[in-house]
Formats: sequence, structure tokens, C-alpha cells
Amino acid sequence: MSQRILVLLISMLALSSCQTVQTTSSGAVGVERKQHMMVSSAQMDQAAAQSYAQTMQQAQAKGLLNRDPAQLNRVRTVAQRLIPAAGVFRPDALRWRWEVNVVTSKEINAWCMAGGKIAVYTGIIDALQLTDDELAAVMGHEIAHALREHSREKASQQMAQNAVIGIGAAILGVGEGVANLASMAAQVTYGLPNSREFEREADHIGVELAARAGYNPRAAVTLWQKMARATGGGGGPAFLSTHPTPQNRMQDLAKYAEVVMPLYQSAPRR
Repeated sequence: MSQRILVLLISMLALSSCQTVQTTSSGAVGVERKQHMMVSSAQMDQAAAQSYAQTMQQAQAKGLLNRDPAQLNRVRTVAQRLIPAAGVFRPDALRWRWEVNVVTSKEINAWCMAGGKIAVYTGIIDALQLTDDELAAVMGHEIAHALREHSREKASQQMAQNAVIGIGAAILGVGEGVANLASMAAQVTYGLPNSREFEREADHIGVELAARAGYNPRAAVTLWQKMARATGGGGGPAFLSTHPTPQNRMQDLAKYAEVVMPLYQSAPRR
């Protein structure tokens, strides 16, 4: 058996060890892509909980955690409306140990770790002067990443890639530099399209979460108009980025906002 055939067989073995799953229901926006996982949800949730606790402890030690009670209450109120809507995509999410905190930072950012660990930075609220509808768009998008378990999927992809490259490099006798180059090539070829797919899925699910929670889903478009102004129009062509260009993104969000408008119109107003 040639070395190259052996490497191919190893690659096939690594891929076959992945579990094919459907993490969420499709919802009104129709997210139906199946995912390949090598890491369990329990492992990822445990790792996320530990990382989140450490991050919040560090922020607390620096006096940056939940400094403004009114702002914290606003963020948690939005979260309390979005979280029940998450049950449409996966009922088990209603049993997650959700945590929601605000970190004082000029960084325009927010995120939600596996298992519902949310952090919103004051920079994104203050710099963009977010309305509640726009804040719901931000948080709905980040919650969607957690519902789809994108971090688990990326970790699984990395594990499979590292296994194949490491074993293949050893068998073929290539040096570390070549192996690293192969890793970079795999990232550009497979990682970037998947990352853009992750963003689209989070955008689509995010507008539905917002609509079901009684927030205007069209605010996702105004959010990205503000984001485009704040970042000078974006970071280059879509095919060179892990994110769609702002213009492409706004067109897509506008389309799916209209899909979920009936859900918004029928949602109870708080």
C-alpha cells in the first residue's frame, strides 16, 4: 500500500469517527444543515462554563463586570425575552444554565458560549447607540451560534484536521513547516466557507428569535448599517473573509426579516 493511499485511508477514518447531528429544528427560516461532530455537547458545555467563569472573574477583579445596574438590567431583560424563543429551535436550551453579564470595554463585541453563557460589551451598546430592537438582534445572533453549537463544530473540524495532518505528515516524513502549510491550506479551503455558513445560520435564526420575542427583526438591518459605519464599511471582499460583506449581509437579513415579520406581528408586546 502506498503512503498516499494510507494517508487517504486515515483521512477517511477520521471523518468516519464524526457523529452526524441536527442540533436545531429548522424554524421558520429553514436552517436544516446537518453537522459533523467529534466533540460531545457535554465536553463543550463543561469547557465553556469553566472559560466563562474565568473570564467573568477576571473582569470582576478589574472592576469591569456589571458596573452599570441599569444597563445590566436592560441586557438581561432582552435576554429573558429571547431565551424562551430559543425553545422553538431546541427545547433542551430552556434547561441550560444561562448566564448574562455586561463587561465594560470599548470593544464592539458580544458573544454567547456553549450552554448559554452570554457576555455583552458596553462598547457595542454605546458606540452604536443600540435600540432595544438592535440589541435583541445582536444577542439573538449570538444565542443562535450557541443553539447551533458552532463552537463544538469548529472544535470537531480542528480535531479532525489536526489528526489527519499530524499522522499524514509523520507517515510521509514531511517537516513541521510543510505540515503547517497544509493546515493553512485546509483552513482557507474548508474553514472560511463554513465560517460564512455559521454566520448566515446565526443571522437567520437570530432574526427569528428576535421576532418571536416581540422585537422588530428589521432592526438587524439597521444594526449592520451602524456596524458598517463604525468599521468603515467592512473588511474587504466576502470571499476573503469569514464574514459576509456588510452590503451582502444587510440584503440577506432584510430578506429573512420579512420572512419572520408575521411572527413579530403576532408576538405579545411587552
